[in-house]
Amino acid sequence: MKAVILAGGLGTRLKPLTSILPKPLLPVGEKSIIEIMLTRLKSHGFDEAFILTNYKSHLFENYFKDGYFNEMKITLSKEVSPLGTAGPIKLISEKLTEPFLVINGDILTTLNFGTLRDLHNHHNADLTVATKLMQIPFHYGIIESNDNIFVHGVNEKPSLGAEINAGIYFMSPNTINDIPEGFYNMTDLIKKLLLNNKRVLKYKFDDYWLDIGQINNYRQAQKDIDKFDIINDDDST
Repeated sequence: MKAVILAGGLGTRLKPLTSILPKPLLPVGEKSIIEIMLTRLKSHGFDEAFILTNYKSHLFENYFKDGYFNEMKITLSKEVSPLGTAGPIKLISEKLTEPFLVINGDILTTLNFGTLRDLHNHHNADLTVATKLMQIPFHYGIIESNDNIFVHGVNEKPSLGAEINAGIYFMSPNTINDIPEGFYNMTDLIKKLLLNNKRVLKYKFDDYWLDIGQINNYRQAQKDIDKFDIINDDDST
């Protein structure tokens, strides 16, 4: 199986850390984010990963200079200019001849990738989007009324639930044809597929998931790495 890791982002919200290293190469515990991700992928049967780079791409070249990680084949692809979250996939389209995983390069998760794959293949989907229910704290009290002047309740600082795009997908090769040349995001691709009545599924999961996009989340990852045993989790298919 093949996985595509989107690793070209600038990581501006993590500066000054990303002034030195790109996000996927930042350490969490004793390993980098991308090492943890590749270890998880290998435990679920992936034998090849394509890492799509831009910012500080030379550091990825040094990191994976022999073309392998723990017996997984590693292929690097470099954007000449930023291409968004879907555009870079077009650059390696000839190498993706079977359904493949796409994952943002700054995510820690214990998601069972095999279950996501099985759902995608069973329904012969064009694209399957992994989703997660997130509780978002609301910092104001909510006044309850019947659209008149009489208040009948107050909910003090509730949490609002929302099912979010987790930045993890399974994609069929034919779907790459729907990605135009140049800058293009995965959200644009999803909208285009829906407009064209393509088969788009969702896979809602409850496993651990953390987007290392902000400094608070990066600090949280350092606390969570032992608690969730992400590095050593071998829950394979």
